[in-house]
Amino acid sequence: MTSYRWSTTSISVVASLLIFGCASTPRFTEKESHDHDGTVRPREESPAKEDQPAHVAPSGKALLTLEGVVSYYAHDFHGKETSNGETFNMNNLTAAHRTFPFGTKVKVTNLENNKSVIVRVNDRGPFVVGRIMDLSMGAAKEIGLIKTGTTRARLEVLQWGDGQ
Repeated sequence: MTSYRWSTTSISVVASLLIFGCASTPRFTEKESHDHDGTVRPREESPAKEDQPAHVAPSGKALLTLEGVVSYYAHDFHGKETSNGETFNMNNLTAAHRTFPFGTKVKVTNLENNKSVIVRVNDRGPFVVGRIMDLSMGAAKEIGLIKTGTTRARLEVLQWGDGQ
């Protein structure tokens, strides 16, 4: 019978690998700040005008801006139920995001050609590591994404959804 003896150093190395080896790389812009614990907080924008609800961006201002890789989804999901219960129509201007409330309006700008489209979040995803949003095929066509399949893009939240 073989016995194994773990030194304090070995245990520390294994614990460090488990804790820090799974950390993700942030993919955010200067419009956000990072707390000392890594929590991402949107930088405060100017307050909404009195005649606008707080969940709507003041004219020309984004509530939150992110940059990263976007992709699109189409035929395999056309006619199937989205995460919010709607039927997915690949020709609509909709999108999937992991955490944005359903109904959130987002301006998506392809950073390769500067084309933009405004989409409504009605689904969850993307489920591919390193991507920040999946667009419907209709939205992907608007920003010239069909040929490449993925692109670097800027997401600007214009209005938070109500989650419905």
